[in-house]
Amino acid sequence: MPADRYELSATSLFRAASARAATALVPRWIFLRALGLIFFSAFYSFAQQVHGLIGERGILPVGPYLQQVSEALHGATRFWYAPSIFWLRSTDVALTVAVAVGIVCSLLLVANVWPRAMTAVCTLAFLSFIATLQDFASYQSDGMLLEAGFISIWFAPRGLRPGLGELDPPSRFSLFMLRWEWFRIYFESGLVKLLSGDVHWRNFTAMDDYYQNGPLPAWPGWYVQHLPHWYHAGTVALTLVVELLIVWAVWMPRRFRIACFAVVTALQIGIIATANYAFLNYLVLMLGFLLLDDAAVAWIIARVRWLAHRATPAIERADSTAISAPQRRPPRVIAETFALAWIFYATLWAFFSPGSPSVLALPERALAPFRIANAYGLFATMTVARYEIEFQGSNDGGHTWSAYPFRYKPQSITEAPGIYAPYQPRFEWNLWFASLAPWRASTWVVDTQARLLEGSDAVLTLFRRDPFSGHPPAMVRTVLWQYWFTNAATKRATGAWWRREYLGEFAGVVTRATDGSVTFTPPGEP
Repeated sequence: MPADRYELSATSLFRAASARAATALVPRWIFLRALGLIFFSAFYSFAQQVHGLIGERGILPVGPYLQQVSEALHGATRFWYAPSIFWLRSTDVALTVAVAVGIVCSLLLVANVWPRAMTAVCTLAFLSFIATLQDFASYQSDGMLLEAGFISIWFAPRGLRPGLGELDPPSRFSLFMLRWEWFRIYFESGLVKLLSGDVHWRNFTAMDDYYQNGPLPAWPGWYVQHLPHWYHAGTVALTLVVELLIVWAVWMPRRFRIACFAVVTALQIGIIATANYAFLNYLVLMLGFLLLDDAAVAWIIARVRWLAHRATPAIERADSTAISAPQRRPPRVIAETFALAWIFYATLWAFFSPGSPSVLALPERALAPFRIANAYGLFATMTVARYEIEFQGSNDGGHTWSAYPFRYKPQSITEAPGIYAPYQPRFEWNLWFASLAPWRASTWVVDTQARLLEGSDAVLTLFRRDPFSGHPPAMVRTVLWQYWFTNAATKRATGAWWRREYLGEFAGVVTRATDGSVTFTPPGEP
């Protein structure tokens, strides 16, 4: 091959890799501000819970966990398996400092101060928690945020106060990768609904009990639950059409993307209003803004009188500047292209052949602990009943039991379900998942009972209050209830939002003897 032809090919490849999305400045600005708020919600929830979850006197302390990893994996492999700054120090103070750093940096990202660096710090801090939360970090939403955070390090503009970032427009590749994540969340979720074989999606009954059976229902969901079946069947059809068909508009011309944005935005707002899925739907909602361009946002702003005279000219000036922005340096282009291409390749393997032993899957396996190249699949099967685990303590040999009141999950039948998202109460979320399987699949529940028996202040903060006023009981057990929304007549007559039925013990009883020894009696044993 002639040298000049090779040079032309290399130049073309570099130009393609360094191409800018010069008309995506405002969607990027909106998305990064929202990303900062989402990170803030995650770190704020850690501030309330992390000591009770993985603190020194928490349910699954991070120190012993990392020690176990270190004993099982030698050398640098342990750092790859659990990528976390808590290898340096895993005390309660270290957890507090990491939360504080995350909160400060997320607020700086919201304020558009050094956005690239703040995105990197937030992503690293969040990864450090997710890598060590063990059973409390098994959610797809965590991977969504880590993937979006890592890609946004390349997507964000450089500089301390970059404004709209017109001097450093986003690369087309980074914009593509964020749209690619958005597309996969929808499309893969649609596919798994059909591939799972769940009859509820096939016979259009998947939404009939959805509002009462989710992890943390919201009070508007009570009212929607009582709408007629044709409405719920319609939402099933809409969900499948959006996830399997409409989202393909992201790869179509501009007018189709804008129409798609309108449809999916309405869908996400409906989900947010009727259920509590932490920051998941907020992240998906804001990723959708990247389907727009500056002209579309300017058109929307022009309809807001108090914004139009200021924002529209600024957007036009920024776009004209971005077109002639200086070229990025080759090392940055090469690093970004390599990193994002690796993630793109890994996401394909994660979906089509997860866990493959093939050598071709090495890039996907290498990224697995970092949760930045994921396969998604929301609501592949629908939960057919609502079970609730309740912690109870006793000081009279088990004759009378007092319940530990939860902060967020259903318990009192007269208390209305709340609206908490994007806040994520991980302890109570995990209890919902634990209730769907035998107790041996969630032995951390027994660990929680033991911590309550010793009166751990950190674990007690996960509950609304201590029913024993600082004097731990002699016995702690867990029991299982089944819950249903009441009907309209019952709610009018009694004020109850729920009805419930006692099903029996869940994980048995943890007992403290007079000599201080602790024993565990599994359910069904005397």
